[in-house]
Amino acid sequence: MRMGIIVLGLIALLGCSSVNGDTEWWQTMSLYQIYPRSWKDSDGDGIGDLQGIESKLEHLVDAGVDAFWISPIYPSPMADFGYDISDFMDIDPIFGTLDDFDNLVATAKSLGLKVVMDFVPNHSSDEHEWFINSMASVDPYTDYYIWKNGTVLENGTITPPNNWVSVFGGSAWTWNNQRQAYYLHQFAEEQPDLNYWNEEVVAAMKEVLVFWLDRGVDGFRVDAIPHLFEDSTFPDEPLTGDTDDPTDYGYVEHDYTKHLQETYDMVQQWREVLDNYTENSDGVPRIMMAEAYANTSMTMKYYDYGAHFPFNFNLISNVDGSSTAAEIKESALDEWLNNVPDNATSNWVIGNHDKSRVATRYSPEQVDALNIINLLLPGVSVTYYGEEIGMEDQWISYEDTVDPQGCNQDEDTYESYSRDPARTPMQWDATTSAGFSTNESTWLPVNTNYLTLNLAAQVAADTSHYKVYQALTALRKEAVIQEGSVNVQLINNNVFAFMREHSGSVPVMVVANMANNSETVSLEVFDNAADTLLVSIASVDSSLTEGSEVSKTSLEISALSALVLRSGAEALISSGIIILFVTALAYFHH
Repeated sequence: MRMGIIVLGLIALLGCSSVNGDTEWWQTMSLYQIYPRSWKDSDGDGIGDLQGIESKLEHLVDAGVDAFWISPIYPSPMADFGYDISDFMDIDPIFGTLDDFDNLVATAKSLGLKVVMDFVPNHSSDEHEWFINSMASVDPYTDYYIWKNGTVLENGTITPPNNWVSVFGGSAWTWNNQRQAYYLHQFAEEQPDLNYWNEEVVAAMKEVLVFWLDRGVDGFRVDAIPHLFEDSTFPDEPLTGDTDDPTDYGYVEHDYTKHLQETYDMVQQWREVLDNYTENSDGVPRIMMAEAYANTSMTMKYYDYGAHFPFNFNLISNVDGSSTAAEIKESALDEWLNNVPDNATSNWVIGNHDKSRVATRYSPEQVDALNIINLLLPGVSVTYYGEEIGMEDQWISYEDTVDPQGCNQDEDTYESYSRDPARTPMQWDATTSAGFSTNESTWLPVNTNYLTLNLAAQVAADTSHYKVYQALTALRKEAVIQEGSVNVQLINNNVFAFMREHSGSVPVMVVANMANNSETVSLEVFDNAADTLLVSIASVDSSLTEGSEVSKTSLEISALSALVLRSGAEALISSGIIILFVTALAYFHH
C-alpha cells in the first residue's frame, strides 16, 4: 500500500499529462530511414539485406523510434541502386525474398514498430517487362511510357523532341532503335518515365500499393512526386540563364516537367486507395509521405491533395553549418511553421540518402543540436540511419564511386554530385567492417573513423550522441512534445530558442547556439518560463550537464550546442534524480 501511495504521489509530482487519444499514430512518430544496402549484412556479401535489418530491429526499439522507412528493395539492375525497378511486386535477391520481407514485418509488429516502404511511381527500370513490351509495341504496354519521334534536321539527323534535361544531366530523351523513337527519362536513361496520362498505368500502380498493404506495410514514402506528369504538348523549357551548358539540369526552368496540377490530382487518387484500404481493414491509417523538393507553396499544396505530409527539407536545403541562428529561424523554422495549413501535421528532416550527413553539412559539434531541434519541434521527426550517433560523410575516390549521379561526371567534378559519401555502412561497433558485415570488402567503404565512432562505444560511454538521442525520443513521448504549442524566438543573431507548452504539462524549452563561441543570453522573452531552470538534456560538448541549474535571465550556452531546459520534477527525471524515488520505493518495498 505504501509503495502504491508513493507511485501516485510521484505521478502527481511529475505533472506528466497523457497523450490525447484523438492523435493518430503517424502524427507523433519518430521515423527512421534505413538505407538497406548499408544497414546490416547478414550473409557476408558486403551488402545489407532484409535478414540483416530484422536482426537489428531491437536497436530501433532501444533508440526509441516508432517507425522505419526502407529505401527500395525491389528487383533492380541497380543502375540507380534500387530506384530503377524491374518488378514492383517482388524483392531483389540481393536483399532476400518475399518470405524474408514478411518475417521482417512480423518481427517489427511484435516489437511495436511500424513499417514504411519506398514507393517509386515516376519510372521503372528499362529492364521491366512493361518497358520491354513497350519497346516492341505490344499492347497494352505500347503507351505505358512516353515515346516521341525526334526532330529531323535538314541533313537528315534526328535530334531529341525538345530541350528537356535529365536530373542526372544530359538530354531527358534517349533514342531506342527497336521502337525507332525517343523515350523520356527524367532521371537516368535506365529509368524510363511511366506515362500517367495512360489510365492502365494509373491502375497498375494502384495495384502495387495494395500488394504491399496486403503484406502489412503501414505506409509509403513516395519518391520524386513532382516529376509524375509532363506537358503533353512537349514544348521547350524556358532557359534559366544560369549556365550555357545544355546538359546541365539548371539550364532550363522545368516549367513543363515538374509540379503539374495533374500530379497533385494523382496524389489524391493514391490517398483514396490508402483510405479505402484502412476503412475496409482495421481502421488504422495507412499513410503517404511525399518527397517533393519544391518551393513552400508547392510543397504545402500536397497537404490539400491528400498527402499525410510532404517532407520538410528546410533544414537541409535552406540552411547549413554556415547559417546564423537568425537565418535558421527565418528560413527553416518560420518558413515552415508560418505556412503549414491549420490542423496539418508538421515534420522535420535533417538528413537522407541524397544529402551530406549532418556532421558534414553542419559540423560534428552540431549533431546534438540538430537532433534536439529535429526531435522536439511539433509533428513528425525523421532520422537518417547513423545520425543518432553522428556518422560523418566518408571521402570516396572517383574509382570507388558507384552513384550514377557521380559517375556521370568527370574526376574533377564528381565530388559535388556523388551521394556515396553519405551512404556508407552503419557503424555498429569496432569489429570488422564496423560490425556491418563479416566481409572486409563492402559495397561502399566503411568510414575510416569507425574504430572510435560507433554505436557500441556510444552505448558504453557516460555521455554520447546516442545517449542524447535516447533522451530526446523518451521526451517525445510526452504530451507537451506530441501535442504542445510552439513559440520560436530569436534571442540574438547566434542563438534562437523555442518553447513547447501544453495544458497540464511542465513546459520544455530548447536553446540553440549556432555560433562557434559561447554566448550569454536572457530568456525573458518567454513569460511562462520559470526564473530558475534545470538542464534536462545537453549537447555532449556543452559546459552544462544534465541537472545543472541555470538562470532565465543569464544563461551561458557553449559554442555550437543546444540545451533542453525544464523546471520542477520533469527536469529531475532527465538529470537522474529520479533514482532517489526509486531508492525510496525499494526501501518501502523492503
